[in-house]
Amino acid sequence: MNKYLGLFRPVNCVMGVIGVLVACFMAAGTGVVDHLVELAIIAVVVFLFIAGGNALNDSIDAEIDKVAHPERPIPSGKMTVRTARNLGVGFLVLSVAISLLTRDVWCIAVVVVADVLMFSYEMFLKQRGFVGNVTIAVLTGMVFLLGSAAMSDIMDNAIVAAMACLVSIGREISKDIEDMEGDEGRSTLPMRIGTRNASVVAAVFFIAGPILSVIPMIQGTYSVLYYFMIVADALFVYAAGIVFKDPHKGQKTAKFGMIAGLVSFILGAISV
Repeated sequence: MNKYLGLFRPVNCVMGVIGVLVACFMAAGTGVVDHLVELAIIAVVVFLFIAGGNALNDSIDAEIDKVAHPERPIPSGKMTVRTARNLGVGFLVLSVAISLLTRDVWCIAVVVVADVLMFSYEMFLKQRGFVGNVTIAVLTGMVFLLGSAAMSDIMDNAIVAAMACLVSIGREISKDIEDMEGDEGRSTLPMRIGTRNASVVAAVFFIAGPILSVIPMIQGTYSVLYYFMIVADALFVYAAGIVFKDPHKGQKTAKFGMIAGLVSFILGAISV
């Protein structure tokens, strides 16, 4: 594989672009066609951000990847740590520069904050367990804020951003419970408070998502198709229960719940 493709992992970048474009549609509905320039700018910003984050991650995890991912550019000898680090930093900075083309304060602010969080996570928060979990979850939620900010109002996707953030924290904790044996050197939540207590915390976050999902129903924000969210809520509640016995199944179920939730918001926006 080409060393740059291996470093940037473009498939992940494209998935991120699809995610932010969906977020734009959720905020503007069919009116998204009136914002083609903004869509193009935001798509490029997200692509650069994810590519830069992947490159920075590989430069920092070079030693770990000698065992975990020996095929990647750095451990395979195709690229130096310095080159990967420079590319990562360069792409992240470029994502901020491109965001200036939106001429929207909130869009630019979201990208700047996301860059700071990504730098912080890769440099030192990754090893600090719960704080790292929250950082990743916040970055997930910010995708939806960026999409709505690019369309008109950053608050249009506030509920879905909060839901994504809360459920993502639950998933990250569940994955830490699952990976306890291989997480030596990391101060994860399960290591600090035990698997049982960590499962309780994960369950709380899984249930918090469905609680928030009721708000658009009460406010009538979306069409009746939004009620498909009941399926997502059921999956989140199930994940909250199963995480105590099977954290892997819990986080996988929550992932399907997030997909179902995303579909619910899309369906609700189609007919608004």
